[in-house]
Amino acid sequence: MSVYAVTNPTTGIVEATYPTATDADIASALNRSDTAFGTWHTSEITERAALLNRVADLYQEHRDELAGIITREMGKPIVQSGKEIDITVSIYRYYAANGEKFLADEELEVASGGTALVRKEGVGVLLGIMPWNFPYYQVARFAAPNLMNGNTILLKHAPQCPESALAMEAIFTDAGAPDGAYVNIFATNDQAAEIIADPRIQGVSLTGSERAGSAVAEVAGRNLKKVVLELGGSDPFLVLDNANIKRAAKQAMFGRFSNTGQACNAAKRIIIDEAVYDEFVDSFTGAVAGIKVGDPAAPETFMGPLSSAAAREGLAAQVKDAIDKGATVLAGGTALEGEGSFFAPTVLADVTQDMRAYSEELFGPVAVLYKVSGDEEAVALANSSAYGLGASIQSEDMDRARDIAEKLEVGMVSINQTSGTAAELPFGGVKRSGVGRELGKYGMEEFVNRKLVTYRG
Repeated sequence: MSVYAVTNPTTGIVEATYPTATDADIASALNRSDTAFGTWHTSEITERAALLNRVADLYQEHRDELAGIITREMGKPIVQSGKEIDITVSIYRYYAANGEKFLADEELEVASGGTALVRKEGVGVLLGIMPWNFPYYQVARFAAPNLMNGNTILLKHAPQCPESALAMEAIFTDAGAPDGAYVNIFATNDQAAEIIADPRIQGVSLTGSERAGSAVAEVAGRNLKKVVLELGGSDPFLVLDNANIKRAAKQAMFGRFSNTGQACNAAKRIIIDEAVYDEFVDSFTGAVAGIKVGDPAAPETFMGPLSSAAAREGLAAQVKDAIDKGATVLAGGTALEGEGSFFAPTVLADVTQDMRAYSEELFGPVAVLYKVSGDEEAVALANSSAYGLGASIQSEDMDRARDIAEKLEVGMVSINQTSGTAAELPFGGVKRSGVGRELGKYGMEEFVNRKLVTYRG
Protein backbone atom coordinates (compact mmCIF):
# COMPACT_ATOMS: atom_id res chain seq x y z
CA MET A 1 0.00 0.00 0.00
CA SER A 2 1.29 3.45 -0.86
CA VAL A 3 2.42 5.72 1.98
CA TYR A 4 0.80 8.69 0.20
CA ALA A 5 -2.96 8.50 -0.15
CA VAL A 6 -6.08 10.65 0.01
CA THR A 7 -8.31 9.04 2.62
CA ASN A 8 -11.39 11.22 2.99
CA PRO A 9 -11.95 11.54 6.76
CA THR A 10 -15.62 12.39 6.20
CA THR A 11 -16.30 8.97 4.68
CA GLY A 12 -13.22 6.90 5.48
CA ILE A 13 -12.90 6.05 1.79
CA VAL A 14 -9.47 5.93 0.14
CA GLU A 15 -9.99 8.10 -2.93
CA ALA A 16 -6.51 8.04 -4.47
CA THR A 17 -3.02 6.66 -3.91
CA TYR A 18 0.32 7.94 -5.15
CA PRO A 19 3.64 6.13 -5.57
CA THR A 20 6.32 6.72 -3.00
CA ALA A 21 9.54 8.19 -4.38
CA THR A 22 12.23 5.79 -5.48
CA ASP A 23 15.86 6.35 -4.59
CA ALA A 24 16.38 7.48 -8.18
CA ASP A 25 13.58 10.04 -7.74
CA ILE A 26 15.28 11.40 -4.64
CA ALA A 27 18.66 11.60 -6.36
CA SER A 28 17.10 13.46 -9.28
CA ALA A 29 15.32 15.91 -6.98
CA LEU A 30 18.53 16.70 -5.12
CA ASN A 31 20.43 17.22 -8.36
CA ARG A 32 17.73 19.48 -9.79
CA SER A 33 17.49 21.63 -6.68
CA ASP A 34 21.25 21.93 -6.31
CA THR A 35 21.60 22.91 -9.98
CA ALA A 36 18.80 25.45 -9.64
CA PHE A 37 20.48 27.07 -6.65
CA GLY A 38 23.50 27.81 -8.79
CA THR A 39 21.51 30.35 -10.79
CA TRP A 40 18.59 31.22 -8.51
CA HIS A 41 20.74 32.62 -5.69
CA THR A 42 22.35 35.06 -8.15
CA SER A 43 19.04 36.12 -9.69
CA GLU A 44 17.74 39.66 -9.33
CA ILE A 45 15.58 40.38 -6.29
CA THR A 46 12.92 41.68 -8.64
CA GLU A 47 12.79 38.32 -10.43
CA ARG A 48 12.24 36.49 -7.15
CA ALA A 49 9.52 38.94 -6.12
CA ALA A 50 7.81 38.55 -9.48
CA LEU A 51 7.73 34.78 -9.04
CA LEU A 52 6.10 35.04 -5.61
CA ASN A 53 3.49 37.45 -6.94
CA ARG A 54 2.68 35.09 -9.81
CA VAL A 55 2.34 32.24 -7.28
CA ALA A 56 -0.08 34.37 -5.24
CA ASP A 57 -2.08 35.15 -8.39
CA LEU A 58 -2.49 31.46 -9.14
CA TYR A 59 -3.61 30.68 -5.60
CA GLN A 60 -6.29 33.34 -5.95
CA GLU A 61 -7.31 32.14 -9.40
CA HIS A 62 -7.74 28.54 -8.20
CA ARG A 63 -9.05 29.37 -4.71
CA ASP A 64 -12.17 27.20 -4.79
CA GLU A 65 -10.42 24.22 -6.34
CA LEU A 66 -7.54 24.36 -3.87
CA ALA A 67 -9.89 24.75 -0.91
CA GLY A 68 -11.87 21.70 -2.02
CA ILE A 69 -8.72 19.59 -2.14
CA ILE A 70 -7.83 20.03 1.53
CA THR A 71 -11.46 19.67 2.64
CA ARG A 72 -11.35 16.25 1.01
CA GLU A 73 -7.85 15.36 2.23
CA MET A 74 -8.02 16.32 5.90
CA GLY A 75 -11.59 17.41 6.57
CA LYS A 76 -11.19 21.17 7.02
CA PRO A 77 -14.59 22.94 6.75
CA ILE A 78 -14.78 24.54 3.32
CA VAL A 79 -15.15 28.11 4.58
CA GLN A 80 -12.01 27.70 6.70
CA SER A 81 -10.23 26.09 3.73
CA GLY A 82 -10.93 29.20 1.68
CA LYS A 83 -9.57 31.41 4.43
CA GLU A 84 -6.39 29.31 4.46
CA ILE A 85 -5.92 30.13 0.78
CA ASP A 86 -6.35 33.82 1.60
CA ILE A 87 -3.64 33.85 4.29
CA THR A 88 -1.39 31.83 1.96
CA VAL A 89 -1.78 34.48 -0.74
CA SER A 90 -0.95 37.22 1.76
CA ILE A 91 2.30 35.48 2.74
CA TYR A 92 3.59 35.25 -0.83
CA ARG A 93 2.62 38.87 -1.47
CA TYR A 94 4.22 40.03 1.79
CA TYR A 95 7.63 38.60 0.93
CA ALA A 96 7.37 39.79 -2.66
CA ALA A 97 6.77 43.32 -1.36
CA ASN A 98 9.28 43.32 1.50
CA GLY A 99 12.00 40.89 0.47
CA GLU A 100 14.28 43.50 -1.05
CA LYS A 101 14.15 45.58 2.14
CA PHE A 102 14.86 42.55 4.35
CA LEU A 103 17.83 41.54 2.20
CA ALA A 104 19.42 44.99 2.11
CA ASP A 105 23.04 45.26 3.20
CA GLU A 106 23.55 46.33 6.79
CA GLU A 107 26.43 48.72 7.39
CA LEU A 108 28.31 48.36 10.68
CA GLU A 109 30.39 50.81 12.67
CA VAL A 110 34.07 49.84 12.79
CA ALA A 111 36.00 51.08 15.82
CA SER A 112 39.37 50.85 14.09
CA GLY A 113 38.18 52.66 10.97
CA GLY A 114 37.24 51.49 7.52
CA THR A 115 33.89 50.14 6.43
CA ALA A 116 32.04 46.90 7.18
CA LEU A 117 28.76 45.56 6.01
CA VAL A 118 26.73 42.37 6.39
CA ARG A 119 25.30 40.94 3.20
CA LYS A 120 22.50 38.35 3.37
CA GLU A 121 22.72 35.55 0.84
CA GLY A 122 20.99 32.23 0.27
CA VAL A 123 22.73 29.15 1.63
CA GLY A 124 21.57 26.39 -0.72
CA VAL A 125 18.99 23.61 -0.90
CA LEU A 126 16.57 23.36 2.03
CA LEU A 127 14.31 20.48 3.00
CA GLY A 128 10.83 21.31 4.27
CA ILE A 129 8.83 18.67 6.14
CA MET A 130 5.27 19.93 6.46
CA PRO A 131 2.11 18.77 8.30
CA TRP A 132 -1.44 18.06 7.19
CA ASN A 133 -3.40 20.49 9.38
CA PHE A 134 -2.73 23.62 7.29
CA PRO A 135 -1.44 22.15 4.02
CA TYR A 136 -0.95 25.39 2.04
CA TYR A 137 -0.25 27.90 4.81
CA GLN A 138 2.53 25.87 6.44
CA VAL A 139 4.34 25.48 3.12
CA ALA A 140 3.98 29.17 2.27
CA ARG A 141 5.61 30.39 5.45
CA PHE A 142 8.64 28.18 4.71
CA ALA A 143 8.85 28.45 0.94
CA ALA A 144 8.08 32.15 0.39
CA PRO A 145 10.86 33.72 2.51
CA ASN A 146 13.44 31.15 1.51
CA LEU A 147 12.82 31.41 -2.22
CA MET A 148 13.08 35.17 -1.72
CA ASN A 149 16.45 34.56 -0.05
CA GLY A 150 17.66 32.71 -3.14
CA ASN A 151 17.45 29.25 -1.57
CA THR A 152 15.82 26.31 -3.35
CA ILE A 153 13.24 23.98 -1.86
CA LEU A 154 12.66 20.26 -1.53
CA LEU A 155 9.24 19.73 0.02
CA LYS A 156 8.13 16.55 1.79
CA HIS A 157 4.48 16.94 2.67
CA ALA A 158 2.36 14.85 5.01
CA PRO A 159 1.43 11.46 3.50
CA GLN A 160 -2.29 12.29 3.67
CA CYS A 161 -1.86 15.46 1.58
CA PRO A 162 -0.49 14.26 -1.76
CA GLU A 163 -3.06 16.06 -3.90
CA SER A 164 -2.45 19.47 -2.34
CA ALA A 165 1.30 18.80 -2.46
CA LEU A 166 1.15 18.22 -6.21
CA ALA A 167 -1.13 21.23 -6.67
CA MET A 168 1.46 23.47 -5.00
CA GLU A 169 4.28 22.12 -7.15
CA ALA A 170 2.14 22.73 -10.23
CA ILE A 171 1.52 26.32 -9.13
CA PHE A 172 5.26 27.01 -8.98
CA THR A 173 5.76 25.39 -12.38
CA ASP A 174 2.91 27.38 -13.91
CA ALA A 175 4.26 30.56 -12.30
CA GLY A 176 7.53 30.09 -14.15
CA ALA A 177 9.81 28.94 -11.34
CA PRO A 178 13.16 27.61 -12.62
CA ASP A 179 13.31 23.82 -12.78
CA GLY A 180 14.44 22.58 -9.38
CA ALA A 181 13.60 25.73 -7.43
CA TYR A 182 10.62 24.01 -5.81
CA VAL A 183 10.41 20.21 -5.98
CA ASN A 184 7.81 18.00 -4.30
CA ILE A 185 9.02 14.60 -3.10
CA PHE A 186 6.84 11.75 -1.83
CA ALA A 187 9.61 10.53 0.46
CA THR A 188 9.49 8.08 3.34
CA ASN A 189 10.85 9.03 6.75
CA ASP A 190 13.98 6.97 6.09
CA GLN A 191 14.52 8.75 2.78
CA ALA A 192 14.04 12.10 4.52
CA ALA A 193 16.81 11.21 6.96
CA GLU A 194 19.10 10.39 4.03
CA ILE A 195 18.22 13.70 2.36
CA ILE A 196 19.11 15.64 5.52
CA ALA A 197 22.48 13.90 5.61
CA ASP A 198 23.24 14.78 1.98
CA PRO A 199 25.95 17.47 1.82
CA ARG A 200 23.92 19.52 -0.67
CA ILE A 201 21.20 20.10 1.95
CA GLN A 202 21.98 23.17 4.04
CA GLY A 203 19.05 23.15 6.45
CA VAL A 204 15.71 21.64 7.31
CA SER A 205 12.46 23.16 8.52
CA LEU A 206 9.83 20.95 10.14
CA THR A 207 6.38 21.71 11.43
CA GLY A 208 4.91 18.76 13.23
CA SER A 209 4.90 16.73 16.39
CA GLU A 210 7.46 16.83 19.17
CA ARG A 211 8.45 13.26 18.28
CA ALA A 212 9.03 14.13 14.63
CA GLY A 213 10.99 17.23 15.61
CA SER A 214 13.26 15.24 17.89
CA ALA A 215 13.96 12.69 15.15
CA VAL A 216 14.76 15.36 12.56
CA ALA A 217 16.90 17.37 14.98
CA GLU A 218 18.92 14.27 15.84
CA VAL A 219 19.77 13.55 12.21
CA ALA A 220 20.41 17.22 11.48
CA GLY A 221 22.68 17.57 14.50
CA ARG A 222 24.79 14.59 13.49
CA ASN A 223 25.25 16.19 10.08
CA LEU A 224 25.73 19.78 11.29
CA LYS A 225 22.60 21.11 9.60
CA LYS A 226 20.58 24.01 10.93
CA VAL A 227 16.94 23.37 11.84
CA VAL A 228 13.80 25.39 12.37
CA LEU A 229 11.26 23.38 14.35
CA GLU A 230 7.67 24.43 14.97
CA LEU A 231 6.31 21.68 17.20
CA GLY A 232 3.40 21.10 19.54
CA GLY A 233 1.62 23.41 21.88
CA SER A 234 -0.70 23.37 24.87
CA ASP A 235 -1.55 27.04 24.83
CA PRO A 236 -3.15 28.59 27.91
CA PHE A 237 -6.12 30.94 27.57
CA LEU A 238 -6.26 33.07 30.73
CA VAL A 239 -9.56 34.61 31.79
CA LEU A 240 -8.94 37.19 34.54
CA ASP A 241 -11.53 38.31 37.06
CA ASN A 242 -12.11 41.55 35.15
CA ALA A 243 -12.50 40.00 31.69
CA ASN A 244 -15.41 40.64 29.35
CA ILE A 245 -16.91 37.18 29.80
CA LYS A 246 -19.12 37.03 26.72
CA ARG A 247 -16.24 38.09 24.49
CA ALA A 248 -13.84 35.74 26.25
CA ALA A 249 -16.19 32.75 25.91
CA LYS A 250 -16.77 33.40 22.22
CA GLN A 251 -13.06 33.80 21.51
CA ALA A 252 -12.21 30.68 23.53
CA MET A 253 -14.73 28.67 21.50
CA PHE A 254 -13.27 29.87 18.19
CA GLY A 255 -9.71 29.53 19.48
CA ARG A 256 -10.26 25.95 20.58
CA PHE A 257 -12.58 24.44 17.97
CA SER A 258 -11.56 26.07 14.67
CA ASN A 259 -10.05 23.52 12.29
CA THR A 260 -11.66 20.89 14.55
CA GLY A 261 -9.17 21.82 17.27
CA GLN A 262 -6.25 20.65 15.13
CA ALA A 263 -3.90 23.61 15.51
CA CYS A 264 -0.65 23.86 17.41
CA ASN A 265 -1.61 27.29 18.77
CA ALA A 266 -5.21 26.47 19.67
CA ALA A 267 -6.52 27.54 23.09
CA LYS A 268 -6.13 24.12 24.69
CA ARG A 269 -6.00 24.99 28.41
CA ILE A 270 -8.57 27.55 29.55
CA ILE A 271 -7.54 28.97 32.92
CA ILE A 272 -10.31 30.95 34.63
CA ASP A 273 -10.28 33.03 37.78
CA GLU A 274 -12.65 31.59 40.38
CA ALA A 275 -14.51 34.91 40.64
CA VAL A 276 -15.87 34.51 37.10
CA TYR A 277 -15.57 30.74 36.67
CA ASP A 278 -19.28 29.84 36.80
CA GLU A 279 -20.26 32.72 34.53
CA PHE A 280 -17.61 31.78 32.01
CA VAL A 281 -18.52 28.09 32.06
CA ASP A 282 -22.16 28.87 31.33
CA SER A 283 -21.29 31.18 28.45
CA PHE A 284 -18.58 28.91 27.03
CA THR A 285 -20.56 25.66 27.14
CA GLY A 286 -23.47 27.51 25.55
CA ALA A 287 -21.22 28.58 22.70
CA VAL A 288 -19.90 25.03 22.33
CA ALA A 289 -23.43 23.65 22.20
CA GLY A 290 -24.08 25.87 19.19
CA ILE A 291 -21.22 24.45 17.11
CA LYS A 292 -22.44 23.03 13.81
CA VAL A 293 -20.75 19.66 13.25
CA GLY A 294 -21.16 17.94 9.91
CA ASP A 295 -20.08 17.60 6.31
CA PRO A 296 -17.04 19.87 5.88
CA ALA A 297 -18.06 20.58 2.29
CA ALA A 298 -21.20 22.36 3.54
CA PRO A 299 -20.70 26.11 4.03
CA GLU A 300 -22.70 26.14 7.28
CA THR A 301 -20.40 23.58 8.96
CA PHE A 302 -18.04 24.98 11.58
CA MET A 303 -16.47 21.67 12.68
CA GLY A 304 -15.79 18.69 10.47
CA PRO A 305 -14.14 15.33 11.20
CA LEU A 306 -10.74 14.78 12.67
CA SER A 307 -8.09 14.22 10.03
CA SER A 308 -8.11 10.43 10.27
CA ALA A 309 -9.50 7.45 12.12
CA ALA A 310 -6.19 7.10 13.93
CA ALA A 311 -6.38 10.70 15.13
CA ARG A 312 -9.87 10.10 16.49
CA GLU A 313 -8.81 6.92 18.26
CA GLY A 314 -5.84 8.65 19.87
CA LEU A 315 -7.94 11.56 21.11
CA ALA A 316 -10.64 9.22 22.41
CA ALA A 317 -8.04 7.35 24.45
CA GLN A 318 -6.80 10.58 26.04
CA VAL A 319 -10.35 11.67 26.91
CA LYS A 320 -11.29 8.24 28.30
CA ASP A 321 -8.20 8.28 30.50
CA ALA A 322 -9.30 11.61 31.99
CA ILE A 323 -12.89 10.48 32.52
CA ASP A 324 -11.84 7.18 34.08
CA LYS A 325 -9.67 9.09 36.56
CA GLY A 326 -12.40 11.49 37.62
CA ALA A 327 -12.57 14.37 35.14
CA THR A 328 -15.96 16.04 34.74
CA VAL A 329 -17.50 16.11 31.26
CA LEU A 330 -19.30 19.40 30.67
CA ALA A 331 -19.96 18.69 26.98
CA GLY A 332 -19.34 15.88 24.52
CA GLY A 333 -16.75 13.36 25.57
CA THR A 334 -17.16 10.71 22.89
CA ALA A 335 -16.65 9.96 19.23
CA LEU A 336 -19.77 10.46 17.11
CA GLU A 337 -21.46 7.41 15.63
CA GLY A 338 -21.59 6.81 11.90
CA GLU A 339 -19.06 6.98 9.11
CA GLY A 340 -16.11 9.31 9.22
CA SER A 341 -13.73 10.46 11.94
CA PHE A 342 -16.09 12.74 13.85
CA PHE A 343 -15.68 13.56 17.54
CA ALA A 344 -18.11 15.58 19.64
CA PRO A 345 -17.01 19.08 20.75
CA THR A 346 -15.84 18.30 24.27
CA VAL A 347 -15.29 20.30 27.45
CA LEU A 348 -13.54 18.74 30.45
CA ALA A 349 -13.13 20.10 33.98
CA ASP A 350 -11.47 18.79 37.15
CA VAL A 351 -8.46 17.50 35.21
CA THR A 352 -5.57 16.55 37.51
CA GLN A 353 -1.87 15.90 37.04
CA ASP A 354 -2.26 12.11 36.92
CA MET A 355 -4.34 12.37 33.74
CA ARG A 356 -2.85 12.35 30.24
CA ALA A 357 -4.98 15.38 29.37
CA TYR A 358 -3.03 17.47 31.89
CA SER A 359 0.40 17.13 30.28
CA GLU A 360 -0.21 15.88 26.73
CA GLU A 361 -1.26 17.95 23.75
CA LEU A 362 -4.90 17.29 22.85
CA PHE A 363 -4.93 17.67 19.07
CA GLY A 364 -8.64 17.81 18.49
CA PRO A 365 -11.91 19.37 19.70
CA VAL A 366 -11.36 19.06 23.45
CA ALA A 367 -11.12 22.04 25.80
CA VAL A 368 -9.85 21.65 29.37
CA LEU A 369 -11.04 24.16 31.98
CA TYR A 370 -9.11 25.03 35.13
CA LYS A 371 -10.29 27.16 38.07
CA VAL A 372 -7.62 29.28 39.78
CA SER A 373 -7.43 31.84 42.55
CA GLY A 374 -5.69 34.99 41.36
CA ASP A 375 -3.13 35.94 38.73
CA GLU A 376 -0.17 34.28 40.39
CA GLU A 377 -1.82 30.86 40.36
CA ALA A 378 -2.96 31.41 36.78
CA VAL A 379 0.57 32.18 35.61
CA ALA A 380 2.03 29.23 37.51
CA LEU A 381 -0.46 26.84 35.90
CA ALA A 382 0.10 28.36 32.45
CA ASN A 383 3.87 27.90 32.80
CA SER A 384 3.63 24.34 34.15
CA SER A 385 3.46 22.91 30.63
CA ALA A 386 6.51 21.54 28.84
CA TYR A 387 5.29 23.49 25.80
CA GLY A 388 5.69 27.20 25.23
CA LEU A 389 4.13 28.23 21.95
CA GLY A 390 1.48 30.88 22.54
CA ALA A 391 -0.97 32.22 25.11
CA SER A 392 -4.04 34.44 25.31
CA ILE A 393 -5.03 36.80 28.11
CA GLN A 394 -8.53 38.19 28.60
CA SER A 395 -8.59 41.34 30.75
CA GLU A 396 -10.03 44.85 30.76
CA ASP A 397 -6.88 46.16 32.46
CA MET A 398 -4.13 46.45 29.83
CA ASP A 399 -1.34 47.19 32.31
CA ARG A 400 -2.23 44.09 34.30
CA ALA A 401 -2.46 41.98 31.14
CA ARG A 402 0.92 43.19 29.87
CA ASP A 403 2.47 42.42 33.27
CA ILE A 404 1.17 38.86 33.05
CA ALA A 405 2.35 38.59 29.43
CA GLU A 406 5.92 39.28 30.58
CA LYS A 407 5.71 36.36 33.02
CA LEU A 408 4.43 33.77 30.55
CA GLU A 409 7.02 31.32 29.18
CA VAL A 410 5.84 31.36 25.57
CA GLY A 411 6.87 32.71 22.20
CA MET A 412 3.66 34.66 21.50
CA VAL A 413 1.02 36.36 23.65
CA SER A 414 -2.34 37.72 22.47
CA ILE A 415 -4.37 40.07 24.69
CA ASN A 416 -8.15 40.13 24.27
CA GLN A 417 -7.88 38.06 21.12
CA THR A 418 -7.17 34.46 20.24
CA SER A 419 -3.76 33.35 19.09
CA GLY A 420 -3.63 33.89 15.36
CA THR A 421 -1.25 34.47 12.50
CA ALA A 422 -0.40 37.10 9.92
CA ALA A 423 2.30 37.33 7.28
CA GLU A 424 4.08 40.20 9.04
CA LEU A 425 4.07 38.68 12.57
CA PRO A 426 6.78 36.24 13.74
CA PHE A 427 5.53 32.79 14.70
CA GLY A 428 7.29 30.34 17.01
CA GLY A 429 7.76 29.15 20.56
CA VAL A 430 10.12 28.13 23.33
CA LYS A 431 10.71 25.03 25.45
CA ARG A 432 9.42 21.89 23.69
CA SER A 433 7.42 23.91 21.18
CA GLY A 434 10.48 24.25 18.99
CA VAL A 435 13.27 26.57 17.88
CA GLY A 436 13.44 29.38 15.36
CA ARG A 437 10.84 31.72 13.92
CA GLU A 438 8.76 31.87 10.78
CA LEU A 439 6.92 34.79 9.13
CA GLY A 440 7.70 38.49 9.35
CA LYS A 441 11.23 39.69 8.73
CA TYR A 442 12.48 36.99 11.11
CA GLY A 443 11.29 34.32 8.70
CA MET A 444 13.89 35.51 6.20
CA GLU A 445 16.75 35.43 8.70
CA GLU A 446 16.83 31.74 9.60
CA PHE A 447 18.46 30.29 6.47
CA VAL A 448 20.80 32.98 5.19
CA ASN A 449 24.55 33.50 5.13
CA ARG A 450 25.27 36.79 6.89
CA LYS A 451 28.46 37.47 5.01
CA LEU A 452 30.75 40.09 6.54
CA VAL A 453 32.59 42.31 4.08
CA THR A 454 35.17 44.82 5.37
CA TYR A 455 37.32 47.25 3.40
CA ARG A 456 39.39 50.42 3.59
CA GLY A 457 40.13 53.18 1.12
